[in-house]
Amino acid sequence: MREAFLPSNRQAGLVRLYAASALACLLACAVPMPALAQDVSDMAATVPSGSQMLLAADTLVYNNDNQTVTAVGGVQIDYGGNRLVAQRVEYNRNTKRMVASGNVEVVNSDGTKINSEHIDITDDFADGFVNALRVETIDKAYFAAESAERMGGVLTTFHNGVYTACEPCEDKPNKAPTWRVKARKIIWNGEKKTVRFENANFEFFGFPLAYLPAFEIADPTVKRKSGFLIPSIVYKSDLGVGVKVPYYFALSPTYDLTVTGTGYTKQGFLGEAEWRQRFNNGQYSLKIAGIQQRDPDAFLDTDAFPATAGHNINSGEIGDPNKFRGMMGTQGQFAINPRWNFGWDVLLQTDKNFSNTYSIDKYGSSVHQSSVYLTGLNGRNYFDLRAMHFEVQEDTPNSNISARSNQQPWVLPTLDYAYIPDMSVAGGQLSLNANARVIRRDDLDQTYFTPYTPASGVQRVRGIEGESGRLTTEAGWKRSFVTDNGLVLTPLLALQGDVDYVNASSASLAAVNQMATNLGQQDDMRSSFARFMATAGLEMRWPVLFSAANSSHVVEPMAQVFMRPNEQYVGGLAVPNEDAQSMVFDATTLFERDKFSGYDRVEGGSRANVGLRYSGSYNNGWGTNAIFGQSYQIGGENSFAAPDLVNVGAFSGLDNTKSDYVGLFGVNSPNGFAASVSGRFDEQTFEMRRGELKAAYTGLPVSLTAKYAFIQAQPLYGFTTDRHEVSLGASTHLAENWRIFGTGTYDLQESLLVRDGVGFAYNDSCFTYLMTYSQSRDLNTREVSQTIGFNLSFRTLGDFGSSSSAIDSIQ
Repeated sequence: MREAFLPSNRQAGLVRLYAASALACLLACAVPMPALAQDVSDMAATVPSGSQMLLAADTLVYNNDNQTVTAVGGVQIDYGGNRLVAQRVEYNRNTKRMVASGNVEVVNSDGTKINSEHIDITDDFADGFVNALRVETIDKAYFAAESAERMGGVLTTFHNGVYTACEPCEDKPNKAPTWRVKARKIIWNGEKKTVRFENANFEFFGFPLAYLPAFEIADPTVKRKSGFLIPSIVYKSDLGVGVKVPYYFALSPTYDLTVTGTGYTKQGFLGEAEWRQRFNNGQYSLKIAGIQQRDPDAFLDTDAFPATAGHNINSGEIGDPNKFRGMMGTQGQFAINPRWNFGWDVLLQTDKNFSNTYSIDKYGSSVHQSSVYLTGLNGRNYFDLRAMHFEVQEDTPNSNISARSNQQPWVLPTLDYAYIPDMSVAGGQLSLNANARVIRRDDLDQTYFTPYTPASGVQRVRGIEGESGRLTTEAGWKRSFVTDNGLVLTPLLALQGDVDYVNASSASLAAVNQMATNLGQQDDMRSSFARFMATAGLEMRWPVLFSAANSSHVVEPMAQVFMRPNEQYVGGLAVPNEDAQSMVFDATTLFERDKFSGYDRVEGGSRANVGLRYSGSYNNGWGTNAIFGQSYQIGGENSFAAPDLVNVGAFSGLDNTKSDYVGLFGVNSPNGFAASVSGRFDEQTFEMRRGELKAAYTGLPVSLTAKYAFIQAQPLYGFTTDRHEVSLGASTHLAENWRIFGTGTYDLQESLLVRDGVGFAYNDSCFTYLMTYSQSRDLNTREVSQTIGFNLSFRTLGDFGSSSSAIDSIQ
């Protein structure tokens, strides 16, 4: 045998050629692994054109007799972002085989790592074998096998293989992972893109949990493949136990279909189907579901509302032969261009509560908003046009007293537009806003309450039956000046105009007239009207910084003055109030120019807001903040004391010349503790009208949350007594991955535990387990509802158990 080292350029070139072939063969060894799912023919695509190969080794030997090239000792080959490390690499020109041995590691350009003691493969990548193989994919999935064979360039068989998605323990690398699948054979079919496990055992914490003679899954990198998905179990008292089995159809790269069957022990079989399709500029889905209920009388209303007792709240009278319930829903979103988007979310169903009763995914929330919209966004300019309808999915009978679903309006349509020019105007910022809405309601939304004074007959008309429309435009301007002593002055101007029309039914007009009589006011509902509001204001802030040895503090006295005429059409009950019904006056709204939440009401009269803001920062990482102040009606008519169809200003704290005091104080620390207290206090007696105390600590091993809320009685809203509520939550880690948690909400006024729940969980990088138990109680009937939930989640394999939404609600 004649051996020769290769000092010449020609020989060195041959070495590079052979070594490149050897590296390509080595990289091809990674191809058969299911975690990589890369066809052998695609291997060249992973090496960029024109890439140079770098070879480093202690010794490089060329054997002319045996036609071999051998690199020995610390071999490292880098080629197109791929790297091979081994103790020995040999390529045989006669047999067209390449052999690498001794701590072989291949790192592909995508980050996948392949480790083996011995690799032997042909240079056409079609056949070969690997000993003691270990693979770590870029998404942290792990394969190992005693040996692997590659046949025909398509089929790869792993002998005594193991698969898991759990990272190995750094301290104890030989410790069994949380879960793994051991199989006598793992067969990867590169043509069918499937992985088959034969004689497989599923191990949990090192203990065999289940034996499966054979099962097959899609190649882990195949994102879409037809087949059964992991089933789940659900439970509801009126449905029974349900087993849900979905089947997925991968019909094309751009559209698919999922069909799901759920068998309930009490109500029978529920069928669902969802079609999804994707395009270059968006996607849409269409979902249908239906059931022929076996026992619709399980939903009977028996005692909550005696006037409607004996009615099936979802299917009609007792024994109603129409037991079918179903839904159809569709969602979509498309980008017209980078600035404009169009979409929809629409739900149609046979009754008001089907999707909620059967927890239909995407449509099962207690209030579902159906909408069709067009939005545009360009810098600081915004456009939104949409039509909306709200489905209140409730378990109450269809009566005028309790049912809210039929009283929800159609909004056809609503428009919001905001424009802020890039250039300044008179040295300040100009803003233009527009809002329009058209509302149609088929049923009068009128709520009666127990009289708060004898025979007063107080009521609210939250929404008229009929149609109403409004167009609002507003222009605003403001500019800030800073004086030499640090005083910040911000003058502002605003002009708002509205045109409205109302087409109310006779029932609505009668309700408004009755309310006007009860309140001693004028019935002034008009078919059309126009109004305006002009505002001139000045804001003054004087931030002052105080520095100490270990802290710094900013104290900022602040005052606002707004001069404007009285709000028009508030002497009677002329204005339907659809979007300004929420009225909460606290420290966060003290310095709002218009404290109404919407456009239907406009704050009028001259007002001054005065207060003090504070923030503190400490070297130890603690921080504090506070705000305290009061608002004054200094001229004109107080809008919050004026009559309103929903009594929006009553008990607000703003309905007197001097408002209640509002304040907030908060503290936070670097160790996870935070707390705040806020409240509204009577302007004469300083009695608390509304208050909230919150505290939380997040850390190890314990996390705690606590909240106390108080709202004084508001008879005009139907709350004749004070409301007190306490909520507590806690979570503690029993070990590194185990924790126990619980929550509770207690109504102090009613002496009732409204909600409570406990649970425990295990969580690591590849497995999650949750078990929960919760109860809820109705404030009126004291009826108790109980829920038990569990969820098992194996990373890369799927979930099993109840839906996560029921579990998350009490964590």
